[in-house]
Amino acid sequence: MVLDDFKLDGKVAIVTGCNTGLGQAIAIGLAEAGAHIAGVARRDATETKEAIQALGRQFHLIRLDLLEPDAPRRIVQGAMEAFGQIDILVNNAGIIRRNDALEYTEEDWDAVMNTNLKVLFFLSQEVAKQFLRQGRGGKIINIASMLSFQGGIRIAAYTASKSGVLGITRILANEWAKYGINVNAIAPGYMETNNTLALRQDEKRNAEILSRIPAGRWGKPEDLKGAAVFLASAASNYVHGYAIAVDGGWLAR
Repeated sequence: MVLDDFKLDGKVAIVTGCNTGLGQAIAIGLAEAGAHIAGVARRDATETKEAIQALGRQFHLIRLDLLEPDAPRRIVQGAMEAFGQIDILVNNAGIIRRNDALEYTEEDWDAVMNTNLKVLFFLSQEVAKQFLRQGRGGKIINIASMLSFQGGIRIAAYTASKSGVLGITRILANEWAKYGINVNAIAPGYMETNNTLALRQDEKRNAEILSRIPAGRWGKPEDLKGAAVFLASAASNYVHGYAIAVDGGWLAR
């Protein structure tokens, strides 16, 4: 039955940035489909842990800053020590720094590019090596953005990084599909998260944004659950190097 292809029973997923927002919702969604979660976060993730354990799944927190030395290896080691296998990686963690391009600092540029792009690549590499050791493939899901397709304003490094995420998704899919590793992405639209709080509180910008979204509302983190489960499951076994937009129709406008 086709619905069985969406089940994640017995799978183990690493989810970065699992303590809040999109990462939290994705982690819970994967657990709802049957997966155990190795969550990565700099801060406490008690809320995520309790939600996942209430589903009868296991949750293990790997608490570190992704920019710490040797973080990718330590994340894989932590997940393996807790669960003995890794089947899914969700590269969700990311940051944004806003400023006019004429005033953008090198410090902000490096912080965004290192977090959103460099860490994503090397964690994917480390997890893929573990997939190969296990000998049965795996799933990698990168969180891209509408800014993987558009320019935006006042977020130069974020746009560059998310454009890079789409490129990395494609090249890794090209290289790793032969190993049974699916590398794909989700491109969220305007979502109700901490990153967009200032925009939602700006009456003028909020109205401008809503007027462009065909669905007529901001997205909620829970809106990503379905796409994440699909890309993490056997239902997407022949999907490689693609980005699913979950944006209320923004890119179609």
